[in-house]
Amino acid sequence: MSNSTALAGQPAPRTQADAQAETQARAEQQPQPLPQPGARARLVEIVVPVYNEEHILALSVRRLHAYLAESFPLRFRITIADNASTDATWQVARALEAELPEVRAVHLDQKGRGRALRQVWGASDADVVSYMDVDLSTGLEAFLPLVAPLLSGHSDLAIGSRLHRGSAVVRGPKREFISRTYNLMLRTTMAARFSDAQCGFKAGRTEVVQALLGSVEDQTWFFDTELLLLAERSGLRIHEVPVDWVDDPDSRVDIVRTVKDDLKGMWRVARRTVSGATRLPLPPRVQQTELPSGMRRQLSSFAVIGVASTLAYLALYLILRQLAPAVLANAAALFVTAVANTAANRRFTFGVTGSRDALKHQVEGGIAFVIGLVLSTVTLAVTDAVAPHASHLAELGALVGANALSTVVRFLLMRVWVFNPGRQARRNAPQPPTTGQGTTDLATPQELSHR
Repeated sequence: MSNSTALAGQPAPRTQADAQAETQARAEQQPQPLPQPGARARLVEIVVPVYNEEHILALSVRRLHAYLAESFPLRFRITIADNASTDATWQVARALEAELPEVRAVHLDQKGRGRALRQVWGASDADVVSYMDVDLSTGLEAFLPLVAPLLSGHSDLAIGSRLHRGSAVVRGPKREFISRTYNLMLRTTMAARFSDAQCGFKAGRTEVVQALLGSVEDQTWFFDTELLLLAERSGLRIHEVPVDWVDDPDSRVDIVRTVKDDLKGMWRVARRTVSGATRLPLPPRVQQTELPSGMRRQLSSFAVIGVASTLAYLALYLILRQLAPAVLANAAALFVTAVANTAANRRFTFGVTGSRDALKHQVEGGIAFVIGLVLSTVTLAVTDAVAPHASHLAELGALVGANALSTVVRFLLMRVWVFNPGRQARRNAPQPPTTGQGTTDLATPQELSHR
């Protein structure tokens, strides 16, 4: 037997590789070095706005706190923002503050979700600020994916989207219809690129949010929609996360009042966009993107005209509906507003003045009217089949969704075809002189002088 062969029952000799492995194992068992002085974990603040929620507040906050304490890898702070509640909500919030170390309570003397978010976010020292509805309708598993792109610097704002293809949503047909119609209006009349403005599950980098707050005017339900619109018009990046969402049957939102406030808010933002007041000074580290040349001004003007046309259509339809069937009232209101819309966009959005080709532009723009008429007529037929005794307001809601879709077609038609700059340039270019036979005269100046 060779001397290098191990004897039976005796351990094999240690090699250099064995020694290195043992050294590495001992090193891994040693305590890891503490962070350097001044270093700290990132802090995320979650605001829960509440108004008269004494029946659900404690259960929801304990559930949220337990989830974050067990599953969230970063420091967190839960801030209960009481919006002038008249029940025992404030007392419950104070008790939770005393019970849970990461919970604090803030009281406001006036109502308004936007007002509460403005106060807490504006004074926050966290790296990321966020908010979620007290009913926790949105699955908490989406919270880390919501804030991760903000902490990495990939995005500036993040929203949960119930309209994302990866979302799982449980809610009634009425809320589903209202939500989809509202977001469709934002995308068509305001050129918004985000899909779900109303989901109560949003976050933002604190420095970015605080830079935007001074320009957000709304104090109630339109607050976060206005924040998103201003951010988008400032070239900021908005990340969307699909969510699991279950409707809260106890929701006490006044839908009619909210719709009216939202329309007013859309008009205000559109008006400010045209004036150029939405391009905000932002922190140097925030990267801003640009739209193609001319697109920003055109979208801004088109948005203002679109909101005005929508409001005019709503008023005309409601008036005419008292005198005529729904199909006729819709056709008349749509025709009047389509003519006015084309004329206004011709002058203000695409800068075409004078009477030349005005009638031609109206005829060409009439294609959008025909498309809108077909869509809205089909919508009325479907509405009548599903709900034969639907109110005039219900009909109007269905029509708004159909007309919002036709608005996209109108803008594309106007920009790409009717008022296309290349087409206008060719139309206005001087024509070369021609001979009597209709062929181009290529004679030289000397030849012309002898004629």
